[in-house]
Formats: sequence, structure tokens, C-alpha cells
Amino acid sequence: MYADKIVVGLAGMPGSGKSLAVETARELGYAIVGMGDVIREETAKRGLELTPQNVGKVMLQLREDGGNTMVAQKCIPKIEEQASTKVLIDGLRSLYEVEAFKAHFAKFTLVAVHASPETRFNRLFSRRRSDDPSGWEVFRERDMRELSVGLGNVIAMAEQIIVNDNSMEQVKAKVVETLQRIEEKWLK
Repeated sequence: MYADKIVVGLAGMPGSGKSLAVETARELGYAIVGMGDVIREETAKRGLELTPQNVGKVMLQLREDGGNTMVAQKCIPKIEEQASTKVLIDGLRSLYEVEAFKAHFAKFTLVAVHASPETRFNRLFSRRRSDDPSGWEVFRERDMRELSVGLGNVIAMAEQIIVNDNSMEQVKAKVVETLQRIEEKWLK
């Protein structure tokens, strides 16, 4: 078991505010490893356009072909090679991934970010990343795909939950407070 780093797993539905949490963690000296980046890299390697449908298919295919912890296993070496002693993993989607990280990293804590579906849709629609939804139906399909791999269970089992229904400054303050509590827990 790897005990040198404080590792924070971050989960949340698309558009919940994980990016704001990631940005805040980075400002606090956390290295960031993105599980979605691993899936987008794999999608590009396969020569597929980065659309919501293609990225979603590759996410499901990786898990089907390599098991429920495949994406987590691809992230573990990336986490270990980070120079920082604090690492945030962005985008956990299943309890299998949570267990893989807990088994490998002694100082692992699971955090979830939550926002309402309407708020999330509006954020994603205006963000316009290549894999963001172009309409409500695509948004709902993506939500259902995410939930099908167990994301709802991960959010339900989070040790810390950040509700993202306030201003950016208030949410950033919640993230800072949450990460400080986690660090204090592991540095005792």
C-alpha cells in the first residue's frame, strides 16, 4: 500500500462543479489526475472524434474489456509519479474505482460535488467542450450512462459532499475548507 501521498477522489455528475474544485485544489498545491482525460486520450488513440457519444462508448468499452477498475488502474501510475504529496483524482464513477484507490493509497478520501440537473445542464451547455451535450436529451443520455456505471453510488458514499449552489467564491471556500479538513485528518 502506498502511503506517501494524500489522495482525494473527486466525484460528481457532469457539470456539478468538479472543475472549480480541481482549480481550487491546484491552487492549494494538489497535483491533478483526470480520469476523464484517460478516457479522452483513449478515444483519440482509437481515431474517434471527441463527441459525447464516442467518449461515452469508449468509457463503457474500457470497463467492459478491462474490468470495472480499468480506468483507475491506468490512473494509479500517473498518481504515483506526481511530485506533489497531495493528489486529486478528478472523475471517479464507480465504487470499484473507489475500492481500487483505497486498496492502493493508504491516505485516500472520497469527495463529491453536487448541483441540480438544471444547473448542471446550463453550465455544460454554455461551457461547450467537445463532449458537452448539445441539448437536454443528450444531457439526459449522458447522465443515465454515468449513473449506469455507478456514479450515483459513489456520490452517495462520499465522505465529504460539497453542494455547489452558491457563488463561485462561496463554493471555492467550501472546497478549501474540505481539503484542509482532509489534510488535517491524514497528517495527525
